[in-house]
Order: sequence, then structure tokens, then C-alpha cells
Amino acid sequence: MTKFLLISEDGEKEKIIREVFSSDEVISTVDEMLIFDALKVEEPDIVIIDGDIKNLDLKPLCRKIKQYPVVILLILGEVQHNKDVTHNANLFIKTPIDKKLLSATVDSALKTRLSLLKMTRSNQELARSLYQLNVLYNTSSQLAGSLDKDKLLKIMIEGIEKSLNFELSCTLMFRSEREPVLIINSLYKVSDRLLEALKLRAILSYKSLLSDPPFDIKIGNLKIEKNIKHNIEEYDFSVLRYDNMFAPIMLNDEFFGFTEIYREKPFTTEDATCFQTLVQQVTLPLQSASLFQELKVTNRKLQKLERLKSEFISIVSHELRTPLTAIKNAMDIILSGKAGDMTENIEKFVSMGKRNATRLSGIINDLLDISKIEAGKMDFKFELTHIEPVIEYVKNNLTEVAKEKNLTIKYEPCGDSVEIYADSNRLEQVLTNLVSNAIKFTPNAGQIEITSKVVNARELQYDHCFEEDIKKLQGNYLQVCVEDHGIGIERKDLNHVFDKFAQIENSLSRKVGGSGLGLPIARQLMESHNGAIWCDSEINKGSRFYFVIPVANDKSNFNMIKKQLIQKARSSGTTAAIIKIKSTDEVIHNLLQEENLLNKTYMSNSLIEKEGGLTTLSMVVMDGDKPSCEFLKKKIDTLTTQKENLYGKCDIMFSYEIEGEVHEKDSYS
Repeated sequence: MTKFLLISEDGEKEKIIREVFSSDEVISTVDEMLIFDALKVEEPDIVIIDGDIKNLDLKPLCRKIKQYPVVILLILGEVQHNKDVTHNANLFIKTPIDKKLLSATVDSALKTRLSLLKMTRSNQELARSLYQLNVLYNTSSQLAGSLDKDKLLKIMIEGIEKSLNFELSCTLMFRSEREPVLIINSLYKVSDRLLEALKLRAILSYKSLLSDPPFDIKIGNLKIEKNIKHNIEEYDFSVLRYDNMFAPIMLNDEFFGFTEIYREKPFTTEDATCFQTLVQQVTLPLQSASLFQELKVTNRKLQKLERLKSEFISIVSHELRTPLTAIKNAMDIILSGKAGDMTENIEKFVSMGKRNATRLSGIINDLLDISKIEAGKMDFKFELTHIEPVIEYVKNNLTEVAKEKNLTIKYEPCGDSVEIYADSNRLEQVLTNLVSNAIKFTPNAGQIEITSKVVNARELQYDHCFEEDIKKLQGNYLQVCVEDHGIGIERKDLNHVFDKFAQIENSLSRKVGGSGLGLPIARQLMESHNGAIWCDSEINKGSRFYFVIPVANDKSNFNMIKKQLIQKARSSGTTAAIIKIKSTDEVIHNLLQEENLLNKTYMSNSLIEKEGGLTTLSMVVMDGDKPSCEFLKKKIDTLTTQKENLYGKCDIMFSYEIEGEVHEKDSYS
């Protein structure tokens, strides 16, 4: 049945229309308020307007009626209308009214309206599908950016809500074996008895999904998390009669949880597809999050084992060193003759014992050093120095050892002497290790050569296996090379030379022995100096070991101080703050002049650098923490505000990093 709304004062015209459409419903009114009430409540299909009506202004009337999904039929009579009226009408018929023409015109209009309605519905469905696809895409992008399980589920639920407009959702997940959680997202408040019903429903759904549930969930141990949008109304049992959809969340065929949604408006097939797709989308990120969590747990266990191992090595090494020192002292006394005369054989065996005790002492010292370095407790005393005295000391110290194999040690500096910022004792340790290895692996009557020169990082030549250690270097470096003409190292073994406890397998290496820790220690010490160490070798021709240290400048000195203070903070269980203030040169200069601010409190370890049009002041503060850094920022903000005539309306970038047992980072601008 078709509904007509007739707007006419002419009884004759109304009679004709009712006669033609006797089987349909015809509503007639000339009251403007009633017209729009009828449009809203009765929802007519066709509105017939008498063009000769006098009590209504047709121009605004037709424009308002056109906003409704109706067909407007205008009866043209004696009154002439301009295009503002006719433009808003869909069909026209002239008086006197021809009944057959009126019926045919209306039939044609109804067919057109039906087609338009279908097209409108199709457009709406298409628009909805496009919207759901857009939600799916955005949700997928957000899911890819997180490894937090709670956040992933939140993103999934938000995506379902945006695309399906549910009233209530229930999602079950397990944070741990002992913590099952039911997450409820609701448009309105949830009554207590509905909450109990949802909990029971979740438990029954869980048990029905799994034939042998791994965990036993009970009402009492099911944790509830509620996210309520509005508190103006409350849902009760009636919500359970809404249309609903349910989907389990499986990770590699293992149960992770499930989600269920309720909506008063029935779900369509497209809605079900969208819902299942969104639930499936979250499975891969959840798998990644689970693996990431397992890796974190495993990493913590490994860190604990590594710490226990280092502590064990340190304790055992200390315990061994105490009696070993007593043994060495006793042998020294015996060899000195203070304990009485010795036969030639006794002296030979005691000397052998002393040599092995000395060797064992060296191994113990290596173990202590590697454990200190790994624990970040190695002490450094960085200062401006030159490499030449270090090389001369090592050369003189090992010359007698080299003479036992009829070897000579030659040192040749190349170019002018340069300053470096380093710990001389640690450099002696590195160089002693390299020269000692050269002596061990060089046949009798050979030569060991030490050279030093300044090179740029771009000029360094090395095997590709050392690229990760060396490619980060920039600027000028002092390079030291220790070259021997011994057995050499095969190219395939170069990558393992600096591994802990590693010795390249050949007959001579087995003969000379060693702890296998000297080169790993040297590598760690070079990293602590912001340098690098590597080697090059040819089998049966010899090896060349190189190490580089930055040529001293303000930046390299600051980096050494920073590393030293951070290590000291870690060993003492405190923190160090690295603070950076970036602004114009004039602002930084004025800040440095302020008493009781930077120059006295923070300037003991600092670096000032130019970066384009800005200047950066970097500082290291021992025992620095988040509150003290924020206090400094407030002092600077207050200072520049109070002295605006001096600083102007300056833009200061302030950032800091906290290092020590924990690491935090915050930035302000």
C-alpha cells in the first residue's frame, strides 16, 4: 500500500485523488506543522502539492519537504510559479486532472523511488563496507606497533566497537596461570546480577571450548576490568537477549582467550565477516608479544646467570690469589737462599714451580679483569697522555722475555707525537698482551715491530668481520700496530680471535697455552676508550694487531669522562645524569655567567659544541636523578623568565638521560 500526503484546499482535487488511489492511504492537511509531523511519523511515499494553494508559501515548503525521502508531485493550475518552486518538485501534472495520466505518473514515480531507495541502500552498505575496511586497516597498523598484550586487546576491542557499534563486549584473557581476566566494555553501567551472569557465561564458554581446560576458572578468582562509557543508564538481563557474536582467540592452536559482543540491532553477514577478521588480525601480534615476553623472561634469567657466573669467578679468583701469593713468596724466599742451601735439582724444580705460579697468577688476574669489565666495575683513570712512554715501558719490560727466544722488539713512531685521553695502565695492559702473544707465536730468531701513527677513521683498512666495531669511528685516531712474523691465523678464524676463552687451534697454540682472555680483555678496554681493536694475518707469514684511540679533543675528553663516571655510578649503585641544554650562543653564554647555577654546580664535567646556528652544553652529573634534572630545568625556566631583558624570549631545548642501575629518558622543549 502506498502512502500519499495531499496538501490542497480544493475539495474537488482531493476527491479525484482519493478516487484514483482508493486502495491506498491518503492523508490530507494544509497546516504546515501537521505537514511535517506527518512526514516524520507517517513517512509517506508521495507528497502531492496543489500549486493553486493560497495559504502556504510553496517556495520554502517545497525546499523543506525535499529533505525527506519522498517524491513531490506538483499540480499546476492557474497560478504561475517561478523556478524556485518547480526546481524542488519531482513530477508535474496539469489541471484539469486526467485520472489515467495521474495514475501512470504515480506508478512511474513509485518505480523510480524504489530504484532510488535500492541505490541509496547500496550506497549506504558500500559506505559502511568502506568504513569497516578503513577500520580494519587502521587497526592492523596499530596492532603492528605494539608488543603489549593488554594494549593489543584494547586496540582490537576499539576496532570492533568502531566498525560494529556494539552495546556490550566481554573478552576473556590470561595474564598468567593465576590471573584470568574478564574485560567488559559497555555503553552503560552493568548491574550486579548481570555482571555475575556474564562471569558465569564466560566460565561456561571457556570450559565448552576446551575438552581439557589447562586452568580451572572459578567465579571467585576471575578478575573483572570494566570500561563504562556512560553512567546515565544501567544494563540488566535484557541485554542478553540482544543479537551476539562470539569468537575464540587462538595462538598456534593454543587457547589464548575469547571475545563476545552484544548489539540490539541484528548483525549482518558482513558484520560477522568484519568481526572474525578483526579477531584474527590480533592473533599474529599476540604471538609476537608472547614470544617477546618469553625472550624478556629468558633474558632476565640469562642476565642473572651471567651475574652469578661473574660473581663466582670473582670470588674463586680472590680465594685462589690469596694462597697463591703465599706460595710465590715462599718460593722467592727459598730461591734467595734465606731458607738454606739448595742443590741444583731443588733450585731447578723450585724455579719451575715459581714460573707456573706466576703463570697461574696471570690467569687469575685475567679472570678478575674480565669479570670486572662485564660487571661495569673496572676502574679507569683517564688523563691526557702520550703513547710513546707506554710503548717504551712495554718494550723494555718484555725485552728480556723476547731474548729467551732470540727475538728483538723494534719500535718506530711515524709522525709527530699527539695527545690522547686514556688510562696509561690499561694501555700498558693491552700492549703487553699483544706483544706477549707475538713473542709466544713467533719462531726463534725473529723480530716484533711496533709502530704508531695518526690516521683518519676513513683511512682504516680491516677485514669485513670487524666492520661492526670500526664503522662507528669518526675523526682522527692514534693507531698502534704490533706485527710479528710467526705462524699467522687463517682468514676463517679472524672472527673468533677476540672471543672469550678462544684459542686458534694449531700445534703451537696448544704448546704455549694461555687463558684465552687476554684479547677479549683488550677488546673491552679499547671499547672503554671509545676506540677499537682488530687484526690482519696471513698463515705462516705473521699477524698484525691494530688498536686505535681518539686523538684528544674536547669531545673525546668529554666522552671519556662520561664513560668513566657512568661506570663509577654503576659500580657504586648510584646514577649519573647526562644533561643537554641547546640554545643560541648568547643564551648559553649568559647561563654560564649565572652564579650558583651551571658554572658552580654542573660545570665540572662538560662540553660545549656548535651545531649549526645553535650551541649545545652537555654535562655529566654524578648522583643525578629525575627530580634533580627537573629541578635544574625549573631553575633555568625561572631564570630566563625573570631576566627576559637579558635572555629575551629564548627557546631552550632541555633533555637528559639517567644512567646507572636503571635507565630513563625524558625530553622537554
